[in-house]
Amino acid sequence: MLQQFDERNRDLIVNISGRLVHRDQAGVSPFDSAVQGGDAVWEGLRLYDGRIFALTEHLDRLRSSALALGFEQVPDHATITAEIRRTLEANHMKDGVHIRLTLTRGIKITSGMDPRLNRLGPTLIVLAEHKPPVYSKSGLKLFTSSIRRSPPDCLDPKIHHANLLSSILAKIQANAAGADDAIMLDLRGFIAETNATHLFIVEGNRVLTPTLAACPEGITRRTVLEICRAQAIESEVRDLSLTELYRADEVFCTGTMGELAGVTWVDGRPIGDGDVGPMTRRLSALYAKRTATDGTQVVN
Repeated sequence: MLQQFDERNRDLIVNISGRLVHRDQAGVSPFDSAVQGGDAVWEGLRLYDGRIFALTEHLDRLRSSALALGFEQVPDHATITAEIRRTLEANHMKDGVHIRLTLTRGIKITSGMDPRLNRLGPTLIVLAEHKPPVYSKSGLKLFTSSIRRSPPDCLDPKIHHANLLSSILAKIQANAAGADDAIMLDLRGFIAETNATHLFIVEGNRVLTPTLAACPEGITRRTVLEICRAQAIESEVRDLSLTELYRADEVFCTGTMGELAGVTWVDGRPIGDGDVGPMTRRLSALYAKRTATDGTQVVN
């Protein structure tokens, strides 16, 4: 699974701290904290017919992550939403759009790690692209990486930070194995997530997903669990091992960029009958129904 360049994005207008500029002229200072040490938090949003699904939940998570990192200034929801709206309007976007929202600690007065060197407040970057869900609906191949997810006492996964090197290293291994993405385990050997998405397994009519011990508080993950409760589909959050994944009837992953996508192959083994299963298709349809009606209107 390799994303391709979309010609519609050639002349994107990007928003950097309120400045709307062509993608080729966009720039971030070499003194910015994101450049200096990956000191930033981020969110991925998706636009459906002028509405951003779960916008408040995403902005809540962004703020929570920034506060956990001790950012002295965090723009309020209304300010961020206004900048998102300006960016979408500048690009004449209404549907089929993915928004990468990044908030850095800001620009330092001199190069260095110390947050006290930041005197100019945060940098807010709004990058909106024409981008339909990126994962194939015909089934994904996953490979188990040797790179582990950090526990809360190393780097708390509740901080949705922009230092993604562990994910990138795992993705390199998946690429080398000919897989679409990598499964990442926690330090105890239980499944955490993939390098980019949350994981669910299906046993009969039960839907299972790992705890949040070593993975972020996923918005799409939460929505799927809400759908299960609303539809009286039995679900459980607990530790899951690779053995349980290998013998599962179905496996699927979730995330804003790719929505729900079935997994049909893991570590050279077919999952179930090797096709996207009925529960995955059912939940995908229910999720699509939710995103077709819910969300915050930001452009008309």
